[in-house]
Amino acid sequence: MPVHMNYKLKYNTMKLLIQILILAYSFTAYSQTKSIQKSDPLIESLPEKTGMSSERLSRIDSICEQAVSNGEIPGAVALIARNGKIVFWKAYGMADNGSGRTMKKDDIFRIASMSKAITATAVMMLWEEGKFRLDDPISKYIPEFKNPQVLKEFKYKDTSYTTVPATGEITIRQLLTHTSGLGYGEIDKDERFKLIYKKAGITDLFTTERISIGDNIKKLAQLPLHHNPGEKFTYCEGLDVLGYFIEVISGKPFDIFLREHLFDPLGMTDTWFYLPESKAERLVSVQYKYEEKNWLNYPVTFYDPEYPIKGEKTFFSGGAGLCSTAKDYATFLQMYLNGGELNGKRFLSRTTIQTIMQNQTGDLYGTGAGKHYGLGFGVTNEEGLTIGGRGGIGTLFWSGYFNTDGFANPTENLVGILMKQTQGIGSDDTSWQFRLLSFQAIDD
Repeated sequence: MPVHMNYKLKYNTMKLLIQILILAYSFTAYSQTKSIQKSDPLIESLPEKTGMSSERLSRIDSICEQAVSNGEIPGAVALIARNGKIVFWKAYGMADNGSGRTMKKDDIFRIASMSKAITATAVMMLWEEGKFRLDDPISKYIPEFKNPQVLKEFKYKDTSYTTVPATGEITIRQLLTHTSGLGYGEIDKDERFKLIYKKAGITDLFTTERISIGDNIKKLAQLPLHHNPGEKFTYCEGLDVLGYFIEVISGKPFDIFLREHLFDPLGMTDTWFYLPESKAERLVSVQYKYEEKNWLNYPVTFYDPEYPIKGEKTFFSGGAGLCSTAKDYATFLQMYLNGGELNGKRFLSRTTIQTIMQNQTGDLYGTGAGKHYGLGFGVTNEEGLTIGGRGGIGTLFWSGYFNTDGFANPTENLVGILMKQTQGIGSDDTSWQFRLLSFQAIDD
């Protein structure tokens, strides 16, 4: 063999080995770890074996069947797990009235803002590796956020505005807790910010267009804030910012990071930003109007309801973009109740979960509501226990734009998921009823 070819072969071999080592390091550096604990994946069991009453759980059947029969909801999937066992899992009504498709237990729903807790979890997994501090300014990692400005004056005539410098930088903690001062565009309660975000071309929630989260967040960083960082609780796109932040820290696309470090290891095979073709037929239609004993599908507005199965599929919204099933999301919450472990894999430390569950916003989230805000979840407090119907102290919860709900209580080791796909339908009592009826079925 000629000398130069031998050298070239050695060079290519060495290059390949280096690439393999880099890949291996990347995998171990950003990965869940093995645990000395081993909680089994969720499986079905008789309610009585977990201290639940079958007779009392049947009350959930009654309220769901009645809501469907009365035209209050088109359909739903309800799941309850206790002590790591599924004790109630049923489907009701229709997944799509137009095609006559009935709801099935494994149907897939747009979970919208329930994505936030998943994104927050990914952030905290990276935090556990010592990659950043929660009170670091986000501009340290996304420079476009340097020197934020607060809206001062706004002219509706031409949507021009003036600003004043913010009193401080936006921190990672503030993005996790909706206290950064950022807004939420189309669903913002302040009309001025709806107009400012629209004019700037900010993508809210979901899209079928070819847009990257990096480009979107960099544009967002140039816009004014509602208020100084840390001053108020304003529901916002903070978790979308953190989706891009995860890309910066991990060096991986956000959707790939979630797939490799949460979804696949947890067995959440039906949780995606955009559904594979093989799963698309299980997507439940968004429905909004009951007319002549038939539900109508939601029309295209500022977003296309078909975003999970059509379009460019390049925008990964950490605040609202995921689709999932009742069982997948219950699995995610069960990992929290297990202290951050499932099936022998450690995703978060029990001590980190304790931090996540603390009141992170003081009185900014509102007093007298029976809850406080942690890092990605609402949490029932002692006042909520007194009010009743909220679950016990420490119940973590959140819901989604299309009326999906999930909660988990660590004391009772109880998980509840109620999945619907509706928007703007008016009266629907099933969400508060479901949580109340889940806890009243405890019989031990």
